[in-house]
Amino acid sequence: MKSLTRRETVLAAIVLLVLLAQPFLPHLPQSQDYHHFVDTRTLFGMANALDTLSNLPFMIAGTVGIALVLRGRLPAPTSALGAMALLTFAGLVATGLGSAWYHGQVPPNDAGLAVDRYGMVIAFAGILGLAAAHKASERAGWWLGWLVLVAGPFSVWWWTASGSIAPYAVLQFGGMALLVLILFWRTPEGHATPGPNWGLLIGAYALAKVFEAADAQIWELTLHMVSGHSLKHLAAACVAIAVIAPLYRRRDA
Repeated sequence: MKSLTRRETVLAAIVLLVLLAQPFLPHLPQSQDYHHFVDTRTLFGMANALDTLSNLPFMIAGTVGIALVLRGRLPAPTSALGAMALLTFAGLVATGLGSAWYHGQVPPNDAGLAVDRYGMVIAFAGILGLAAAHKASERAGWWLGWLVLVAGPFSVWWWTASGSIAPYAVLQFGGMALLVLILFWRTPEGHATPGPNWGLLIGAYALAKVFEAADAQIWELTLHMVSGHSLKHLAAACVAIAVIAPLYRRRDA
């Protein structure tokens, strides 16, 4: 087995520190205000209709991505990149299904949010694995992707069992910080095929968080046509475009 590279060592050290810090995290309950969305309209018998239906782009984008990978239309320079792209798309489908289930509850509640988050952590695992595979090494992509795929669902389960979302919060926001760190690294030699459009991916995620925070303000600005949370789903679904567009190869190429 080859010794760890400098980048692999940095990733391993960060992950180890996060794991060692888990027993010392404060108890952080889920705020019940989170479930209060401004657009509660019912359309055609569907509760919270736009917040529910706006999850369709997740499912469509994820399904298209899976189909392209399986048909060989998204070639990747390593097997880890291909596998993590597939995991990302599967996570987007799961996110769309889970989020639609959550927003379809009357009213939205912790149990539905747990279903939503179980889907989201699959996408997190794929994205972090993609970044590690593209910027560090194929080996790093495999182990970081699979590690998050285990740790993510565990963090959601821990919340449902203990009432504390601290491990999940560390996974989500710490994972994004780790992603930004990874993206400062230059692509290693030998990766002739471009990886995902990381700028678009980070931008889509950041815009989604802005829309989420401005749920009520956007609702007022659009004269009650659409809320920020519905737009959040549309922005976040653009993650699929960030992965597909740089890697897509036409059938006749």
